[in-house]
Amino acid sequence: MIRIGIVGCNYGRLVHLPAFRLDPRCEVIALAGTDAARAAELAQAASIPLALGSWIELVEHPDVDAVTIAAPPSLQPAIAIRALELGKPVFAEKPMAADVAGAMAMAQKAATSGRATMVDFNFSAILAWRKARVLLDEGAIGRLRHVTVNWNVENYGTRMRIKNWKAMGEVGGGALGNFVSHSFHYLEWLCGPITGLSARLTGLPDEPAMETNAAVSMAFGSGASGSLAVSCASYLGSGHRLEFYGEDGTLTLINETPDYMRGFELRVARRPERALAPIEITDPLDRDFPADGRIAPVSRLAADFLDAILSGQSARPGFAEGYRVQTLLDTARRANNTRGWLDTGPEVMEKQA
Repeated sequence: MIRIGIVGCNYGRLVHLPAFRLDPRCEVIALAGTDAARAAELAQAASIPLALGSWIELVEHPDVDAVTIAAPPSLQPAIAIRALELGKPVFAEKPMAADVAGAMAMAQKAATSGRATMVDFNFSAILAWRKARVLLDEGAIGRLRHVTVNWNVENYGTRMRIKNWKAMGEVGGGALGNFVSHSFHYLEWLCGPITGLSARLTGLPDEPAMETNAAVSMAFGSGASGSLAVSCASYLGSGHRLEFYGEDGTLTLINETPDYMRGFELRVARRPERALAPIEITDPLDRDFPADGRIAPVSRLAADFLDAILSGQSARPGFAEGYRVQTLLDTARRANNTRGWLDTGPEVMEKQA
């Protein structure tokens, strides 16, 4: 039985906890937060045996075998590195750090420790997305020509003008860290390496420090091009839309609901068909969590993480993938600042490291 400790009383408790509890190979035994009294209250309500007032206490507790982290990106490197030093596998949130240096330190420690690591890039664990990847890999639309992503929502933080890390680019958040980190991962997961990009980052007209919009142009190693437009300041926004255009057809993943994870419809057409045809995807696990569409996909990543721990194999997406995304985020911010086009091929990133 793998004994899990969770750092983070919000997303960690609301998503990591039920996701890991679905797997009988583990038991969540500890919860840590910055407020010891609140952590104790929440742990008791969730039937978690141990409540701790700091991440250090949790990571160093002898009964904790593996650690999950749901903390601001600036805090994750110290937590993850200490856990790995103690030989404890780590499941972290995205973005895995506030900057490239922190992400590199995490990735290097993961590589030398030999312990399983994972980053919660949960779109890749949605069943409709996994089917989309199979179709693209099988050549359902032929060679990819270009892909477009439009993601328009209004998140709670923007609506309430909450200036936490999720709103502020200088601490690893903003639209780039909070949203585009997901997009960079899933675009490379679906389409292969991004080899170059330009970016424009903006905020609210009256609160420019609150980074709410990102527009990115991309080139892929395959020769395909891509465009990405993300806004978390879109009241009644159109949702999350991905369109893949190939030489022989078109594939779309579209979610018009306010739920980030649930509601994606997969459609595909191949020449000479005249309309996109839906592909029905059912997720029986998702029905068990009607109030939160994040739990089912995270539970699949949790299962893969536990598989890696028990087998001694690496997990994906791991810290190597998280570091790659961090380099793309850094490059996008530099492209915004210089108003230029920057190379982002893996070989370029390796030379810069």
